[in-house]
Amino acid sequence: MKNKASSPTKDIKQVLELFLSYWKWIILSVIVALLLAFTYLRYTAYTYKANATIKIQDEQQSTKLPSLEGLGSNGLFAGGTDKIKDEIRVIQSRGIAEKIIKTLKLNIRYYAEGKIKEQELYKNPPVRVNFFASDSVINKVKAALYIKIKSSTEFLLFKDNQKTFSERDDSEGKLYAFGDKIDTRYGGFVIVPNIGENAPVVGSNLKIVIIPVSNLVNYYSNSVAISTEKGSSVIKLELKETVAQKAVDYLDQLILEYNRDVLFDKEEVVKVTSDFINNRLEQVSRELSDVESNAELIQKQNNLTALDAQANINIQTRKQLDQQISNTSTNIQMISYLQEELEDETKISDMLPANVGIGDSNTSQIIKSHNELVAQRDRLLRSSSNKNPVVIQLNNQINVLKNNLESSLQSIKKTSELTLTNLNTESNRISGQLYSAPTKARKFRSIQRQQDIKESLYLYLLEKREESAIRFGMYTPNAKVIDNAHSSYKPIAPNVIITYLAALILGLLLPIGFVYLIDLLDTKLYSKNDLVEVLNVPYLGDIPKSSKKEKLVKKTDYTPKAEAFRIVRSNIDFSLKNIKGKAKKIFITSTKAQEGKSHTSTNLATSISYSSKSVLLIEMDIRVPKILDYLGFKDTPEKGLSDYIADKTLKPNDVIFKHKENKYLDIIPSGTIPPNPSELLMSDRVTELFDYFENKYDYIIADTSAVGLVSDTLLISHFADIFVYVVSANNVDKRKLVHVAQTLYDEKRLPNMTMLLNGVKSKTGGYGYGYGYGTDPANKKKWFQFWK
Repeated sequence: MKNKASSPTKDIKQVLELFLSYWKWIILSVIVALLLAFTYLRYTAYTYKANATIKIQDEQQSTKLPSLEGLGSNGLFAGGTDKIKDEIRVIQSRGIAEKIIKTLKLNIRYYAEGKIKEQELYKNPPVRVNFFASDSVINKVKAALYIKIKSSTEFLLFKDNQKTFSERDDSEGKLYAFGDKIDTRYGGFVIVPNIGENAPVVGSNLKIVIIPVSNLVNYYSNSVAISTEKGSSVIKLELKETVAQKAVDYLDQLILEYNRDVLFDKEEVVKVTSDFINNRLEQVSRELSDVESNAELIQKQNNLTALDAQANINIQTRKQLDQQISNTSTNIQMISYLQEELEDETKISDMLPANVGIGDSNTSQIIKSHNELVAQRDRLLRSSSNKNPVVIQLNNQINVLKNNLESSLQSIKKTSELTLTNLNTESNRISGQLYSAPTKARKFRSIQRQQDIKESLYLYLLEKREESAIRFGMYTPNAKVIDNAHSSYKPIAPNVIITYLAALILGLLLPIGFVYLIDLLDTKLYSKNDLVEVLNVPYLGDIPKSSKKEKLVKKTDYTPKAEAFRIVRSNIDFSLKNIKGKAKKIFITSTKAQEGKSHTSTNLATSISYSSKSVLLIEMDIRVPKILDYLGFKDTPEKGLSDYIADKTLKPNDVIFKHKENKYLDIIPSGTIPPNPSELLMSDRVTELFDYFENKYDYIIADTSAVGLVSDTLLISHFADIFVYVVSANNVDKRKLVHVAQTLYDEKRLPNMTMLLNGVKSKTGGYGYGYGYGTDPANKKKWFQFWK
């Protein structure tokens, strides 16, 4: 009777039983989901896929204007790396998408009305629309035309009032002949019919939709899926469309427009470069002519044929002196910077810059030693403080090195300043000698240098112009077609199998999830497993839910309810097998009212009496008595338990009420409802009553008050040999039950307390035989049941 931990297999079985109890709703949900899937497949537009494969040619693309470094090293048309990602961006560009849409006229679409849905007529529609306005105007128009073919020469044109064809009447349309000019807000247009097998069918309904090109550009530029493998120049293109041929045409046109765009860019680069070179050649030619004329004039005026050798020596000496002056000045400046660094007290770190180019090895060694000591000190400070003796010693060494470095820098700076003064003096002397040369000779050398530069640049540009002329027109398309656009012409979406499978799964998951959620949030008890999971109290049994008409069990009764009370009776006898020679006192209680406490008391007493055992049923719930109602007694006795306790002149036998139809069952009714029931039950008369009847009956069953509401039951609990705690299925909250029942059991407030689950719903197809094992001889089978 003790509760046991449930096994995983048993838990799974309980969950399955929970779901199977709602099998009708689950099947209904699955049917509805499948019907919705069928409707979706019936009315949705199918999607097709087209693929194409191209290879980006391994050819370096020119830039519009290479840098001078590129001109000098690799030539004008050199440069470029793997540009696959860049080419993918070009293929997905809005400009190319716009060209394709305009070329294929994808912004004008034709639809035929069907019985279920509209069908797009991409190739050879029954009619064509020709606009008088320019494409720049039409490409921005958003409109819809609804026409109905009346004959091979006439049609009805309807206004776009958001109505379907079935909602339109012919009287709403205006009759036109094919070829008539129709004026609209965006200009005039004519509708011309197709011929042959694609001619319009009389009575058919057509819709012509005009979409702004800008809207389609956004769609198609994002719809083309491009993939490539790392390190490969092969690109796979993919497009999904509602018309397979449209997707094929778009990808073919995409490859064509991409190649045109790349060729245009390459030839444009060559053209721009050639124009640039020609312009520069004209300018350099003029400048070179002017320089040569000036050189010729100066030579004629001054008879200059060569420069003096001493002047060349002075120039070389001057260059060397300038270099030395520059180096010395730089050294002095770096020393000053380093001194400022030493004097800066706002620095975050004490580290000094190393290898600054002062050129003194002793200074560099001091800086290196200083930085090593600073680094060592900083490492110690991460785990120590400034008061550490080692840190103090390192700081002293750092300060000494700083002082030595300052002295060394000051000495080097003075020496460098003296050297700089001497170099400036020597430079001024050489300059005087140089400036003593003829001014016109110096001017001639300057002009001659310009002449050499211009002549070199002129020859270089001539070479590059020839290269540009050779390259112009030699470019090939950038994309080599490996696989032309193709399609299986089988819809890829919606996938019929996946759609039905998803509907099936959704149809199962929704009700199952709902049932699981409800069960998760439900705090009621429904079965033995629910009860033993929350209470560690001995389990006596359960009573199945029965009809309200069947209040009492009968002597010859094969119903599940009767069998359940027989089992409970047997369990009680087993628990009280040590009690002999006196009455077995069974008290019935519950957490609250309406849990079947009185129903259990009455039926248990009746069931025991049918076994020829004398039973005294005491109605000790003197607040809300129900025993006589269950027994079906219309005449209520005048005296009862409360009267016996209050009136000391009454004897125990005076309040006994004999059952007319059952000689083994006697009842003590509750009597007059008193104003002080608790005080009455504390009377010694109650003890006298139990002592008097203890040896006169085999069983004494007391129907007590609900222990979770009043304290009456606790006042008389010590008289009981066993307490049957009734719990109503689908009625009491688990949390309240744990708070009341488990506490009473743990504190041993109710002697030999056991749990009885009342009102359990029977399960068909469940585990075990269930109640009602056997055959009721009173029930006669009907003729069609004899085969069972």
